Amino acid sequence: MNFFKPLETKPEGSVAPLAEGVAEKVKCLIIGSGPAGYTAAIYAARANLKPVLYEGLQPGGQLTTTTEVENFPGYPQGVTGPVMMEDLKKQAGRFGADIRWGLATDVDFSGGVHKVTIDDKHVIEAEAVIIATGATARYLGLESEQKYMGSGVSACATCDGFFYRGKDVAVVGGGDTAAEEALYLAGLCKKVYLIVRKPFLRASKVMQERVMNAPNVEVLFEHNTKELRGDGVVEEAVLVKRKGEADEKEVVIKIDGFFLAIGHTPNSAPFKKFIDTYDDGYIKTIPGTSKTNIAGVFAAGDVQDKVYRQAVTAAGSGCMAAIDAERYLSEKH
Repeated sequence: MNFFKPLETKPEGSVAPLAEGVAEKVKCLIIGSGPAGYTAAIYAARANLKPVLYEGLQPGGQLTTTTEVENFPGYPQGVTGPVMMEDLKKQAGRFGADIRWGLATDVDFSGGVHKVTIDDKHVIEAEAVIIATGATARYLGLESEQKYMGSGVSACATCDGFFYRGKDVAVVGGGDTAAEEALYLAGLCKKVYLIVRKPFLRASKVMQERVMNAPNVEVLFEHNTKELRGDGVVEEAVLVKRKGEADEKEVVIKIDGFFLAIGHTPNSAPFKKFIDTYDDGYIKTIPGTSKTNIAGVFAAGDVQDKVYRQAVTAAGSGCMAAIDAERYLSEKH
């Protein structure tokens, strides 16, 4: 599937053709376009770094799949994810950020100048690089998940749980994240089902105890989700209990929200040859900074944050990355 229009045919942020084998030289390259990428672009542009930003596979990042955002400062009436991302993009563009379509497909951070290949063909040589490629929530792969995305299906309880106050919801997963999400929702919702495909929880002992002691959390062990149903929004989940066993049976639960808590995959694959990551793929940064193990390469947002994963914290880290990049370039020159 071709996710991108050819760079040379898109009027906004188009790239002038270069002779074959000639790389485009830029001062600051930003890879990714969620709150972290766009905020980095705002700060970098105002610092006269003339940033070039490539939007990546999902322009606007994960927030473009979110309907209502009510917890980002500055929007007292709330705002939809796509509108908020468009606002950030316009703000970056206002200060002169060069925003383009395209995907970073390869990098070479072995020298003093950092080389990034876009869409397997366009090479950019950047003095500073900010990686803000985000993370992708893991889903079960059900057709009905996509159908109800933003209409009852969510991968972030702290983002969307508020909309289900006093209602019945389900959380899928058996680890610490799932337990945390279930407990967070238990403080807002009438009933929380925790759907666990194994006969036990993988969460830490203390989290298991908290879940089991929560009066409005019901753990459904050995249950797999078959499908979600509803008229325009999620109204029920069809589960299979003890799938594949002699006593297998179908169970239907009435719910208003369905939360995935089976993990995220950081979009760090193209950088792993040079950038240090944790075992789960999140980019390592020096605590208190956005600096990676490669001088002049910085990371911001969900690609390096597996704890908070909020739009406001991603934006803050984008600010940090731009300031770190500006200081790095100032010292270099």
